Amino acid sequence: MTQTRKKILVTGATGTVGRQVVAELLARGHEVRALTRDPAGAGLPGEVDVVRGDLTAPDSLVPALEGVTGLHLITFGGPYFAPLETGPRVMEAARTAGVRRVTVLHGGGPSPLEDAVRSDDGVDWTVLMPVEFMANALEWADGIVASDEVREPFVSRLSAMVHEGDIGAVAAVALTEEGHGGQEYVLTGPELLTVGDKVAAIAAARGRAVSLVELTEEEAVARWRAAGHPEDVIGFLLEAYGSTPEVGRTVVDTVEKVTGRPARTFTQWAAEHASAFAATAAAGTA
Repeated sequence: MTQTRKKILVTGATGTVGRQVVAELLARGHEVRALTRDPAGAGLPGEVDVVRGDLTAPDSLVPALEGVTGLHLITFGGPYFAPLETGPRVMEAARTAGVRRVTVLHGGGPSPLEDAVRSDDGVDWTVLMPVEFMANALEWADGIVASDEVREPFVSRLSAMVHEGDIGAVAAVALTEEGHGGQEYVLTGPELLTVGDKVAAIAAARGRAVSLVELTEEEAVARWRAAGHPEDVIGFLLEAYGSTPEVGRTVVDTVEKVTGRPARTFTQWAAEHASAFAATAAAGTA
């Protein structure tokens, strides 16, 4: 069935998920307007209408919302995912502009902005609740390129990690099609993976072995502190990795139900990003 072309405003458009929301909407033939603090550095496709704006300053959304029927929101702004406090004003601006559908990317916990979205009766809202992003594995790229090695704690933990493209695909459907209002979608990949499984998939994709070194909890905390992570972030990482909640290690079929195609595997993700892990592979041979 042919879908009516719609204009969607994507906030957080230069982020890991935001870029995928933009790409999916374009692939489905819709108009995309992207909100960013730095339009010149956005690096988005040429057909995207990139505009300056900031969710911490809701008045800046007013011109960006003109003619828009759908809005994708994130719940944080500033360093270390500081929660946005501007939700009621953002939603007021959206209603005034005639926005009909809103998706909000769940930030992992309670959020004033998400609360404002959920309590708004004037729009069809959908909350996207992805588990661990496959893109998180890019944090290993430097170590793999430099020494063919991944150093991580809790290597036997299980994750139903999701391809960020699948998050974008679900968002695009919810923003442009009927039937997703008032829904809370947990999003996972199609399989459970250990850290070792992920390392093996990356090694296969790059065509070169990768060693996995398990860190103790103390070693991991020391590394995170050295990287400048605040103590609350370190506490979150210990909880998320050391005692992954059931929702993060339970596969669900939401992606397939919403988009009509199976969720993408980590093997697919690794193949798509093989170059990130293999840039200097030849230099390591002597």
